[in-house]
Amino acid sequence: MGINIFLFVYFYLFYDLGPQFEYTRELLGSALPWARAPAAVLNFNCMLILLPVCRNLLSLLRGSFICCGRTMRKQLDKNLTFHKLVAYMIALMTAVHTIAHLLNAEWYTNSFQGRYGPLATKLSMLGDSRELNTTYLNPVRSNSTTPTILVFTTIAGLTGVVITLALILMITSSMEVIRRSYFEVFWYTHHLFIVFFAGLVFHGAGRIVRSQQVTDPPHNNSLCENQLENWGETADCPVAQFAGGFPQTWMWVIGPMIIYLCERLLRFIRYMQPVSYRKIVIRPSKVLELQLVKPGFKMQVGQYVFLNCPAISQLEWHPFTMTSAPEEDFFSVHIRLVGDWTEKLIKMVENLPEGGQGPKMAVDGPFGTASEDVFDYEVSMLVGAGIGVTPFASILKSIWYKFKDSDPKLRTKKVRTCGTKIRKLGCLLV
Repeated sequence: MGINIFLFVYFYLFYDLGPQFEYTRELLGSALPWARAPAAVLNFNCMLILLPVCRNLLSLLRGSFICCGRTMRKQLDKNLTFHKLVAYMIALMTAVHTIAHLLNAEWYTNSFQGRYGPLATKLSMLGDSRELNTTYLNPVRSNSTTPTILVFTTIAGLTGVVITLALILMITSSMEVIRRSYFEVFWYTHHLFIVFFAGLVFHGAGRIVRSQQVTDPPHNNSLCENQLENWGETADCPVAQFAGGFPQTWMWVIGPMIIYLCERLLRFIRYMQPVSYRKIVIRPSKVLELQLVKPGFKMQVGQYVFLNCPAISQLEWHPFTMTSAPEEDFFSVHIRLVGDWTEKLIKMVENLPEGGQGPKMAVDGPFGTASEDVFDYEVSMLVGAGIGVTPFASILKSIWYKFKDSDPKLRTKKVRTCGTKIRKLGCLLV
């Protein structure tokens, strides 16, 4: 939050007080800093938004901080909360940025039509917008141009519309009621982030907001704004020159985009790795237990995996906490019937012939959670309800194996030498 406030204030003052934007403010007024300051905050937050969902990166960081205290690892466990907060900031800044630029489109048009005084009119008539980075300041070049036409005929306007629509669809489909009841809608709509980032990278390519350039001899604004008829005629008032700034958004987001692409590539590699069934059990209350085996798979207590069933959808991946212990030669998940995907999976299993193999399953993970640290404390309290008790099944199984494999007379000591500190464990399962 502190960085967001700093960026907003810094760039607001930069565009509100900067001498190179004095003539730009003559056309746009206070809407200029109100448009540019949110843009700086958007660049920063769009850089952050992908990082919390790069789960392999988070798992790597959890391992890196294992000797650096638990506080940092706990912050990593709040990755989805951080992702949502960043999304809220993006939504807020997008609203401010969009409203300010809609006002800018109106004021650009009015300035060209001579409604804001002789100086604004003079500035609007400078140069030719068809020549990149020449003298022009106002992108409106015709009296027939309306704010709507300006929006839909410029790179900034078109990409802005696309970005905003994609953002609205992603945010509305992320509501709790939709995500829980219609997960597929949430999942597919969220992939509009590809459109969002593509539009974001090209959004500033038109360089529509322009600043005054240094000329030789220099253009003295305070003197020349009162001598409009002498611009270009005397050495004291050369024609003011303007240029658009170099697009910077791509520099903010290119790193996270590459990291996320690596994440997806790794998921694809794992998708191709074979997974076999050890056992399939349908438990009471429509709960499906899958015991799976995957070569080279290693897990810790309380971790989770993403499952994909190509027979249902090749694109949908759903997270499930593992209920097996690391000491077992398989890993298991318990899947409750919630939503279309789980319903289809359970029906497929119910229709399997006697002794038949389950549907092909792809596994991505495992990924870490706070439950991994349960053995780092001498006293731990586990609280869960319903299907939420699944990570504790893994913990309890692991404790049982640790005691089972130790000398009865040395159980406490043996457990502590197996990499655990736990002396007392309490459970509240509702």
